[in-house]
Amino acid sequence: MSKHFPGDDDDIIAAAREGFLEEAQDNLRQFEQGLLAMEQDPGDAEAVNSAFRAAHTIKGGAGLFGFQAVVGFTHEVESVLDRMRDGLLAVTEPGMALLLQGRDQMERLVHAVRDGTEGDAELEAISQRLGEQLRQLRGESAGPAAPASATAAPEDIPASNGEGDGVWHLSLRLGVDALRNGLDPMSFIRYLDTLGEVEGIRTLAEAVPELLLLDPEGCCLGFEIRLRSPADRQTIVDVFEFLQDDCELEVLAPDASAADYQRLLAQRAADEPAREALLAHWQALGMARLLEAPEPADSAPPTTADSPEPAATSVAPRPAAAPPRAEERRGGARDRRAGGEESRFIRVRADKLDHLIDLIGELVIASSGAQVAAQQERSTRFGEAAQRIHDLVQEARDGALGLRMVPIGETFSRFQRVVRDVSKELGKDVALQITGGDTELDKSMVETIADPLMHLVRNSLDHGLETAEDREAAGKPGQGTLALHAYHESGNVIIEVSDDGRGLNRDRILAKAVERELVSPDSVLDDEQVYRLIFEPGFSTAAQVTNLSGRGVGMDVVKRNVESLRGQIKVASTPGRGATMQIRLPLTLAIIDGFLTQVAGVSYVLPLESVAECIETPPGFMLGEHGACGCFDLRGEVVPYIDLRRSFGHDGPRPTRQSLIVVHSTDSRIGLLVDRLLGEYQTVIKPLGSIFQHLEGIAGSTILGSGEVALILDVPSLERLQIRQPRHLATSPIHTSRTAHPSA
Repeated sequence: MSKHFPGDDDDIIAAAREGFLEEAQDNLRQFEQGLLAMEQDPGDAEAVNSAFRAAHTIKGGAGLFGFQAVVGFTHEVESVLDRMRDGLLAVTEPGMALLLQGRDQMERLVHAVRDGTEGDAELEAISQRLGEQLRQLRGESAGPAAPASATAAPEDIPASNGEGDGVWHLSLRLGVDALRNGLDPMSFIRYLDTLGEVEGIRTLAEAVPELLLLDPEGCCLGFEIRLRSPADRQTIVDVFEFLQDDCELEVLAPDASAADYQRLLAQRAADEPAREALLAHWQALGMARLLEAPEPADSAPPTTADSPEPAATSVAPRPAAAPPRAEERRGGARDRRAGGEESRFIRVRADKLDHLIDLIGELVIASSGAQVAAQQERSTRFGEAAQRIHDLVQEARDGALGLRMVPIGETFSRFQRVVRDVSKELGKDVALQITGGDTELDKSMVETIADPLMHLVRNSLDHGLETAEDREAAGKPGQGTLALHAYHESGNVIIEVSDDGRGLNRDRILAKAVERELVSPDSVLDDEQVYRLIFEPGFSTAAQVTNLSGRGVGMDVVKRNVESLRGQIKVASTPGRGATMQIRLPLTLAIIDGFLTQVAGVSYVLPLESVAECIETPPGFMLGEHGACGCFDLRGEVVPYIDLRRSFGHDGPRPTRQSLIVVHSTDSRIGLLVDRLLGEYQTVIKPLGSIFQHLEGIAGSTILGSGEVALILDVPSLERLQIRQPRHLATSPIHTSRTAHPSA
């Protein structure tokens, strides 16, 4: 027999608790989305049911773990939604605003559970204040609010069917897989105390087999429970909704007759010994008088459509055609159980996934080393085996990276609340459109890009979109549109934030740049160069500082964060018609397809998706006498170039033939002059040590199959360093200041 360690149960409970907290965040998002959908369409029954299910799931999960502050407050929110769902309370703007405040308080309470600060006095005061407002909203007398940590007050629990505050009888039989499915029956029973008082309980262990036949993961228990509660039948049944697939529950109302108990006795007891055992449990619960003068089971009058609801209710097995209301209440839990879509998914710790990606990266390096060794040995069989390993490693790489890919739609959906709150604060009518939410991106990048997107969204709301009056005066619809769009393009993810507002004011931006000496007054700049000025540190055209903008802090940080992900950001604007901010990001940051080059014997890698073409130095190409950059003619287009040999200070003679790699830069194309082209190469990105992180133009390093280290180029940073001086727009634009050109 295995030895039981005292810490085992604590570890299991801690893991289950962490699972609840993670699931609570998902349910909070579902709750918020449901509320926002209700506000847009008050008649959307599915939105109301979705929000109700999310709140009820949070409340039920919190009750299982004894998080009473969460249970008590969520009950207040749930009660308002219940009345809205029944059509007893209208969906109004003040009501939705209060429910959204309630959602925020629920999140704070969940965070308090995670942080261990559940008893915070300020948090309890907020719960009391909001709880009182929620009771007033649903038409109940305001009175002093119960503490948030207390269970739901009896007067808040609905009573119906004339049952009143009586003693209910619950007969519960657990399924054999209840424990195996991770359910703790005692948690559900303890939760009954939130509905009233458990006056008596008997545990039925007659079905437990001998020790040698006992399945440690199987459940063979039953319970007979006496519950005094003013709650209605449905509220009591809902306590066990998470158990409904793993239990048989019979509920007898306080006014149940002796015949009802006799029918239950006949149902539960298959033979005379079982009957006597169950009767003994009932007598121990003080139920002897309920069994006096029993009526024959077959003498009960038939139930008709006009007959009152029966005193005894069975919830398992469920009828094939349950009422829609019951299905709505139970659907959320059932879908999450066995057979539902989510049963195909498992949660994996992020650090374990990162470790797997690291191992795949080492496999990529080892595979490259095997190919190099095969080439050196000039062995055909060795080369074929190395190539096969290479192909398998590449498949494993793609599969492992795919595990970290998540839809960006979850990030997009967070902005629904932001758009709602900010637009109301600014007095604007704004509709949010989301497309391409299923576009996948590396999880680490999704987390990093959320803040830049938040700033762009708030910036569009504050600066871009006009008030309804201004829009109508300009011949536009009164409601503005803010759009979030994502899609894949050439191995990159494109994210666009656009609006149909007033657009960027070119003259105002240029005047501000001249005022701040970012450009000279006689500069000749095209629109794209002017719009790039908004990313300069401290740049702002706002007339006054508000809590949203005006301090010149943000757009430069947006650009810096995007470029830290090896991304690029572009601006497009049409005066009077709106603006679009386009962010281009690589699919992943861990392992990329690279293009390997060499300069003075040193290897450099470029991200393959940024490479447009490779050409020999064109006829008449001449290096500038000074500096590491110049221009060349690419089929009639003047393109700037960077001489990597001079840029990185490599000495030694140049080869007689060099090549130009044309790459996509931030807003144009740029050439990189290298000595040799070595072709495509799977690149495992290794971060530089802290001592080298200040280096401009270098994004990281990788290890080649030969064991040598290659540096990964950061083209935007290199362009800023070599072509654009600190006051790069204080002179003429690049294409008019070429160093060498065939026609010169």
